[in-house]
Amino acid sequence: MRRTRVIIMGAAGRDFHNFNVHFRDKRTYEVVAFTAAQIPGIEGRRYPGVLAGKLYPQGIPIYEEDELDRLLAEFNVDQVVFAYSDVSYSYVMHKAAQIMATGADFKLLGTHATQIKSTKPVISICAVRTGSGKSPTTRYVAAALRRMGLRPVIIRHPMPYGELAKQVVQRFATYRDLDLHQVTIEEREEYEPHLDQGYVVYAGVDYEQILRQAEQEADVILWDGGNNDLPFYEPDLHIVIADPHRSGHEISYFPGETNVRMADIVVINKVDTADHTDIDTVRNNIERINPAATIVFGASPLYLDEPMAIRGKRVLVIEDGPTVTHGEMPYGAGTIAARRFGAAELIDPRPFAVGSLREVYAKYPHIGAALPAMGYGATQIAELEETIHAAGADLVVAATPIDLRRVIRLDVPIQRVRYELQVIGEPSLEELLVTALTQKEVMAQLSRSLV
Repeated sequence: MRRTRVIIMGAAGRDFHNFNVHFRDKRTYEVVAFTAAQIPGIEGRRYPGVLAGKLYPQGIPIYEEDELDRLLAEFNVDQVVFAYSDVSYSYVMHKAAQIMATGADFKLLGTHATQIKSTKPVISICAVRTGSGKSPTTRYVAAALRRMGLRPVIIRHPMPYGELAKQVVQRFATYRDLDLHQVTIEEREEYEPHLDQGYVVYAGVDYEQILRQAEQEADVILWDGGNNDLPFYEPDLHIVIADPHRSGHEISYFPGETNVRMADIVVINKVDTADHTDIDTVRNNIERINPAATIVFGASPLYLDEPMAIRGKRVLVIEDGPTVTHGEMPYGAGTIAARRFGAAELIDPRPFAVGSLREVYAKYPHIGAALPAMGYGATQIAELEETIHAAGADLVVAATPIDLRRVIRLDVPIQRVRYELQVIGEPSLEELLVTALTQKEVMAQLSRSLV
């Protein structure tokens, strides 16, 4: 019998997970290729045989998504699985139209086909869009669990942009581990704040292996879900963050709406800087599609070491990369801080951009006078450094969660912008955590396991 020929469209994350849990070792399928989008430079590799299993001893090639039409014809593909996130419904359906016009099936895999069950309680933190405030919420929940006397271990949504065979299971407990695994700036942005608080973080490629290792040292698994994707593990409690700066996206982006419909708790974040009309729109949409969810309001107050150092300066703002690229925000916390604390000028970095950073601005023309903290390899990090120096700023205001001075040379003063979740009103998210875990008998399960 002819095997069903499959292409998996991805961005080095959900695509590999879907393959591992749904397609690997199944003789009814033949996965002929992966395609890559969103993240620069992740195509041209192979998903290695050591991960692909006995049916694919030579591994599986990874192509640019731009080659999809050619691949569909060349491989006589029967089915295409869409496996990345943070995209509009119109984007998804344009891809569906492109694929179905060739006669192939267009497929999305749900949680029954892709979620793994843990032996430990799982709390998942996901979002409607990239840049909604998921990471500060994860830190908030981790601290709350620690105050309950529990040991959370954080498993982060994948970002395997290097040599895949060396990234099967990654454990991060110190900054030395970041250097050992040669992580990108984007990975540092996600891992460093957790390490600063003393938490262990796991990531990698094979999330079954990752989970089983993490369970050995965790009381609770805390899923830190990136790129507004769905959780890879079956959650006992699902928390979702919504962003009123992008109101309406909670019912028009994939899989953001799915996350909201699945949520036990939805945090409407950034209410300190968003318009009240947009906050009401988000709340009304949530109540309409998931009336059972508990809604919590949150703020993301900004913290700077010396905010008055900004006043009167010509400032170059560096923003979190994913937030302002495929997250589609024209600016972020750095721009807000620079304006709030009296910068004389926000330097437009676009005329000074070099190399791949020029391509970033061409691909994402919505980005304003801000420099995305792009660093997916040594070359791009060098280009980021060159662009910063060429801008000739008096001061850099950096809203990336990491200290850029750890990875690039800066001859200009820098003010880092940090932000943490501040829950507004009652009950607090921590109280809701205790209540929800008790109702789901998770606390009783933990008590038994700790005896």
